[in-house]
Amino acid sequence: MNFFQKTVSLILGHSVSNAAPSVHHFRFKSLALNRDVAYDVYLPAGYKPSKGRLYPLVLFNDGQDLPRMHFADILKKAPLPPFIAIGIHCSERRIREYGTMHQADYKGRGDLAFKYSHFILKEFLPHLREAFRVSLKARDTAFAGFSLGGLSALDIAWAHPEVFGAVGVFSGSLWWRSQDVQLEDPDADRIMHDIVQKTTKFDKNQRFWFQCGTLDEEDDRNHNGIIDSIDDTLDLIRILREKDIPGKNIRYLEIEHGRHEPGTWGEAMPDFLRWALAKK
Repeated sequence: MNFFQKTVSLILGHSVSNAAPSVHHFRFKSLALNRDVAYDVYLPAGYKPSKGRLYPLVLFNDGQDLPRMHFADILKKAPLPPFIAIGIHCSERRIREYGTMHQADYKGRGDLAFKYSHFILKEFLPHLREAFRVSLKARDTAFAGFSLGGLSALDIAWAHPEVFGAVGVFSGSLWWRSQDVQLEDPDADRIMHDIVQKTTKFDKNQRFWFQCGTLDEEDDRNHNGIIDSIDDTLDLIRILREKDIPGKNIRYLEIEHGRHEPGTWGEAMPDFLRWALAKK
């Protein structure tokens, strides 16, 4: 047992036996990002740090927003199987660390996304698997995020289906572009769409959950009467279906009057968690 595991054991005691999930706050020193990363751990009732079952794992980008969604209350009230949730806090470099890892957008945003993916895959997941009793199986591991954090989660998960069996995208920034909007083809140059379109090796068993609110934004760049966030999401789902991803592995939730804010994402959260943790 290493120093961190001993610290966790001391914090948790012998078990977490109350009906509500317990929330714990930690920091991790990332060499890839050259900074400390704050994160919150939501442990199920009855969790014992020393031995026992392995739990499904759900990671969240922008984890600092989970309390604004009353995430702990959602876990307490929703009929969900036991799992471990991790809320990774963003930093002041969010616009640089989130994005698509192999290409910044046309303004140079997301230039640290590759380093963020290295942090997730090579540093943070091994740390979590050593410190907590999380399953090592892709089918038990999901990655989710909100807005730009949703794009980041999707990009990393799509590239690594051997690690993440499911991904959740809340109001995803799927407009992320390699060029500014071109009037002659306003839907061109969307980076995530191009990545998925051009990928030849992928896992058809990977599962995808998307959410949009009808008031996510007001922009309608192609003037088809549908806001861009919904257009971008439905277009990406179409590309996934064209790649023969089974319909049962894709879920789209549209919330009437839903906005680009934690209140709406909290409203959608039980649906995502039930879907992500459903028996495969």
